[in-house]
Amino acid sequence: MQIPTSPNDPVNTQILAVAEDRVEGFHRLPFHAIAERCGLDAETVMQRLRAMLEAGVVRRVRQTLLATKLADGALVAWKLPEEKLQAAYEWLKVNDPFTGHVVLRNADLSLPGADYRLWTTLKVPIGSNTLEGHCDLLGRHIGAERYVLLPAKGVFTLGVGHIRRRGLKPGDRKPEPAPMQTTAKVSLSPLEWRVLLTLKEQLAPEEIVSDPWTARAASIGLSCDEYCSIAESLNERKVIGRFATFLEHVRTRSADGPVTHHNGLFHWTVPEGMEVKAGAECGRHHCMTHCYWRTGGEAFGGAQIMGVVHGLEKDAVLAHKAAIDAHLEACGIPVLHTAVFWGERSEIKPSEISPDVYAAWMARMSAE
Repeated sequence: MQIPTSPNDPVNTQILAVAEDRVEGFHRLPFHAIAERCGLDAETVMQRLRAMLEAGVVRRVRQTLLATKLADGALVAWKLPEEKLQAAYEWLKVNDPFTGHVVLRNADLSLPGADYRLWTTLKVPIGSNTLEGHCDLLGRHIGAERYVLLPAKGVFTLGVGHIRRRGLKPGDRKPEPAPMQTTAKVSLSPLEWRVLLTLKEQLAPEEIVSDPWTARAASIGLSCDEYCSIAESLNERKVIGRFATFLEHVRTRSADGPVTHHNGLFHWTVPEGMEVKAGAECGRHHCMTHCYWRTGGEAFGGAQIMGVVHGLEKDAVLAHKAAIDAHLEACGIPVLHTAVFWGERSEIKPSEISPDVYAAWMARMSAE
């Protein structure tokens, strides 16, 4: 019997709603953890995820990390001549493993920063380079006129959950404001790095088995118990994110069409001193997949709170934005400036965080 791969199949929807962003931390038996939260048996969960991964409906299954704890990072806005945008997008997508999200965006031309059309996320391993040094190097390769670094001072929301968020109504939110996570760095031993770098690699279909970590442990000469004990200690130190699936959410991989079509990067400027309160109130809204307090946004009207909302319909994304704006007003938080930067084209990939990989990459770049 052919296993359904559509994300709209009821069983697949149930699995993906959990697997996208509800399995926090490290689990020795991650697919059993998903199954328990779904109320399904683990074998069904593994069969369905394996089939969706092979069909390209799910683009990756992996243990995520809280990379803000392991590398210097920032959102980067790039200004380039229009005729260089597509080539720059392709170059960053292919040639820089430390650049994660690569997104072409557009905004109302009257808005501050509307001429910054290329947006990326960047992680630079601690001690390898500065964010400015890395961006200077990238800028020379892609022909950038200038760039703006927008590092995070706090994180209010970081997840995906497109399946779970599809039925949300504007204004749906958590009972309490979102707590802010800091970006304080953690120092790791060489052995901890070895475990972490194998742990974060995406799973191949044949690795979607009851115990996916034994083979990973053996690859670096550890027993599964040793490997998992180190992973659990990293989890306690808030280095581990979640075990998750990532849908191919824009490009169509099934007859159902894309999971989402529009994404808006929202900007809010609030009075100085109200950033934490504003971020907590924005981040508590279920529609937001990302919400940060960022710095360096004077080119963007002084925006400090930035977040992303996805949807199949542009009007639905705007309705979520209007609901958040109304909530901020009701909370007594003045919005001095706001904007939406719409995604046109995007490539989403994990950012590399290994200092050794960075050193080898720099050697290649210097040789060119």
